[in-house]
Amino acid sequence: AKARALVGHKVALQGNLDPNVLFAGPQQIRAEVTKVLESFGKPAAGSGHVFNLGHGISQYTPPEAVTVLVDAVHEVSRAMRSDAA
Repeated sequence: AKARALVGHKVALQGNLDPNVLFAGPQQIRAEVTKVLESFGKPAAGSGHVFNLGHGISQYTPPEAVTVLVDAVHEVSRAMRSDAA
C-alpha cells in the first residue's frame, strides 16, 4: 500500500505472499491472497500487480494448495478489476 501511494498508478508493482501460507487450509490461503491484493489498492488503467511467492515454493508444498492460490489470485483480481470499472 505504501509503494502504491508513492508511485500512484503509473507502474505495475510486485508483491509477495509468504510461501508458508501454502501449508494452511484453503480458506486461509484465500484470505491471505485477498489481503495481499487489496493492500495494493484498486487497479487503474496503466497499472497492475505481479503476484508472486516471496521465496519460491517448497518441494513439500501440496499441489492442491498451489491450485487454491492460483484460483484465488484470478478470482480476487478479476473482482477487483470489475469493481474498478
